[in-house]
Order: sequence, then C-alpha cells, then structure tokens
Amino acid sequence: MLRPSSGAALVALAALALPLGLAAQDDDPANTRWVFQGEFTSVLSQGNSESFTAGLGTVIRRQWESDALRFEFGGIRTESSRITRRAVGTVDDFVVDVTSDSEKTAESLYARSRYDRTLSERFFAYGAVDWLRNTFAGIESRFLLAAGAGNTWIDQDTQRFKTNYAVTYTIQEDVVERPDADKNFPGARLGWEYWNQLTATSTFDSALLVDLNLSDTDDVRYDLTNSLAVNISEKLALKPSLQFLYRTRPSLASVSLFTAGGEATGDTVLTELEKLDTFFRLALVLTL
Repeated sequence: MLRPSSGAALVALAALALPLGLAAQDDDPANTRWVFQGEFTSVLSQGNSESFTAGLGTVIRRQWESDALRFEFGGIRTESSRITRRAVGTVDDFVVDVTSDSEKTAESLYARSRYDRTLSERFFAYGAVDWLRNTFAGIESRFLLAAGAGNTWIDQDTQRFKTNYAVTYTIQEDVVERPDADKNFPGARLGWEYWNQLTATSTFDSALLVDLNLSDTDDVRYDLTNSLAVNISEKLALKPSLQFLYRTRPSLASVSLFTAGGEATGDTVLTELEKLDTFFRLALVLTL
C-alpha cells in the first residue's frame, strides 16, 4: 500500500508529464532556451557565540508563445552552538574548560512546479504542485495540488501584475498529529504576482498566496514574499527578501509538563505553535 508521500510523488510526476510533453514537441529554435536562477544565502558567526545558516534556492523556467513552465526547489538550515564555560581549580590557580554543543534550530525544504496556459490577452489557466517540509513549524510533509485560472491586469516591459484563484487538495503529515483536524482536505487558493522594473539595474517582486481549508474554514494560510533584486553584473544580482508565513490554526507541539515547583511530572501536553514565521534573506543570485 502506498503511503501518502509515495502517492504524492506519483501524482506529481503525472502532473508534470503534460507540460514536459509540450516542451518536447516545440521545435521553434527561438523557444528552446531554459532560464536558470540559483540563489545562495549564508550567515556565519563565531567567537563568543556560534551559528551558521545556509540557504539554497533554484528556479528553472521556460516561456513559449502561450505556455509557461516553472520549477522551484530549495531550503534553509540553521545550526547554533551553545558555549559553556567551567573553571576548575582554585581562585588563584584555575583552568577554564570550554565546551560547545551544536544543534539544528531551523530547517525548511520546499519543491514547487507550475504550468500556465494563456487563453486570451487577460485570462490564463494553470496547474500547480507544491511540497513543503518545515518540522520546526510542525509540518513533516505537506503536498498540495492546485488547478485554477487567473487574470493578467498589467503586462508591460517594466511592470506586470496578475491575480489567480484555484481549487486545491492537500495531503499533510504533522510532526504532532492534531486530533481535531483532517490530514487530507480540499481547499481554495487566491494569490497575486507583481513585478516592477524600478531602475535599469533593480527590480521589485511581490507574491501572495492565501490557502483556505474547506474542511475547516477557520484554518487559513498566508504566504507573502517581497524581494528587491539589484544587479551586480549581467548574470549576478544581490537580492534581499522578506517572507511572512501566517496560519490561523498552526500545528501542535508536545510539551513536557512540570509542577509549579519546577519538578517534571512525566506527562506531556499539546500546545499550538506560533502563528507567524518571518524570514529575512540576503541572497546572491546567478542567472543563466
């Protein structure tokens, strides 16, 4: 019997087969170029405190006259070290021992694909496949299928704005299972995509996704990302971005229970995690 994650992988492959088939049938030399963008983020601190953050992101896309195909995948990971000092000896003669214990304090992985078909100057249809793992937010695996349409409101050389709406189906595995929530549920999605060529060397991007759980309408997810890319050269750019992830019914965490005096009872209780996660990234972007 297939587990949800195995079945999700098969559905994802099937969903991608159609657009890849269209790509293979296109013999127009002007439309044979794929565009690749790679992002690398890294923060390192050493000395009295130690931490290391590394992030990778990849976007692969291709545009035909009426079709567009896009793949995205990447992740971020943070490790922090707790430094403990202990003096051994006497007040006048001692040696300081320093120990450092490292632990993973944040990790998020994602993979997405989307296929768009232009139906008219202002209207398009699309299908999308999303996968996410963020165990620190309580999500072991979230797989989402979306099918919908959208409107192109602005399509100029220096500015683009689109809105989209879709029906979705989600298969989710939480780190700690929520007793009152369905693992698999239908949903609805709304979003926008905005791009602006601010100057000859800088662009602004804004993308919003709002996902509603139709099995539990109190459960709504918001994903807003704003970024500013500044070209360093023809192929390199510096890109700061700010992402907000908000969920009205966040995942649960299992917490050890203590008495008022600080003694462990041996029991655990369930509590909700934070509703809002914020990510600021400063990435170096390579475009090929």
